[in-house]
Amino acid sequence: MFSHVMLGADDIEASKTFYDACFKALGGREGSVDPKGRVIYMHNGGIFLLTKPIDGQPASCGNGSTIGFAATSEEQANAWHAAGLAHGGTAIEDPPGIREGAGMKLYLAYLRDPAGNKICAMYRPG
Repeated sequence: MFSHVMLGADDIEASKTFYDACFKALGGREGSVDPKGRVIYMHNGGIFLLTKPIDGQPASCGNGSTIGFAATSEEQANAWHAAGLAHGGTAIEDPPGIREGAGMKLYLAYLRDPAGNKICAMYRPG
């Protein structure tokens, strides 16, 4: 459904440090920086980018928006969460754990990245 996800960040280096650590915890690689200063991550067919806003205005997070990253286990989601906290992220919502509702059982771990964006790691137990 999606071709890519791009988030704005005023401090690209702080955001790159944060996402490098988080994506490594999910089995990905560090991001690469293109000639325009955007950071690009590619993993498991997905593309995620960071950029300074092209309109020159400050980056802002979307109220009510969350971007979820797939984890392969509870342990991987916990490693992602710990890596994010250690590299400038902020814990939000409940601690990482199982959430149930609408007939679904999900393991979720939520953070705010250095730019304030709400993100989570999600594992679907079998």
